[in-house]
Amino acid sequence: MSHGIVKRMLAFRMDRTQATIILCGTYIFFALAGNVAATKVTFLGDLVMDAGFIYALTFTWRDLIHKQLGWRAAVTTIWFSAGACLVAALYFQLVVLLPAEPSWSQAGGQAAWSFLFGFADAGGPWWHSIFSLQMRVVLGSVITGLIAELLDTFVYQQWTYGWGMNRPQWTRVFVSNSLSITTDSLLFPLIAFSGIVSSEAMVQMFQTNLAVKALITVLSFWTIYLVPEERIYRDT
Repeated sequence: MSHGIVKRMLAFRMDRTQATIILCGTYIFFALAGNVAATKVTFLGDLVMDAGFIYALTFTWRDLIHKQLGWRAAVTTIWFSAGACLVAALYFQLVVLLPAEPSWSQAGGQAAWSFLFGFADAGGPWWHSIFSLQMRVVLGSVITGLIAELLDTFVYQQWTYGWGMNRPQWTRVFVSNSLSITTDSLLFPLIAFSGIVSSEAMVQMFQTNLAVKALITVLSFWTIYLVPEERIYRDT
């Protein structure tokens, strides 16, 4: 499908506001969904990882925002997404504290919410008594996300307008994502799961997250070509 056809499809009755909502809103969805899903640690054979792998899509999607809306929009979306995830985690803490309907609680609902989103029981390491699993996941995601995504933004900007100005578009994605994904895969398990899973599982989690996120990049990098260099929206 040519860029001209894609451009006409995406520009159909779309102004800058609509393009911003779609691009930035989708990024925030990936981040929020990834944070919630990451509270589950899963495995496939010897591969151990958290289930928030949808978060990997934020790296390529951030590139789309950068390409269409500019550096300031990309950075603003990163910071806003981090704040939204943190506020959502605090809201979940409040939900846990609300009175539970007895039959729902007896069915295991309250116990499940308390494990994922409530404050942990005392008796373990001090950080277990302060942070819920989901709060640790969010803090890990916010901290590593800010570092990794801002690094991604910087490298993408430099590669597009400096180091790799005349190179193919796909190199922007691969170069920026290779650094940000490695940073994210290393820091996130350390913050979110230290003291909860074994050191062996932590190493496996890093290796698996790195491999899966790299695979997602390989499978999704072509989307950068769906968005032409020209604006996909009309000025109003």
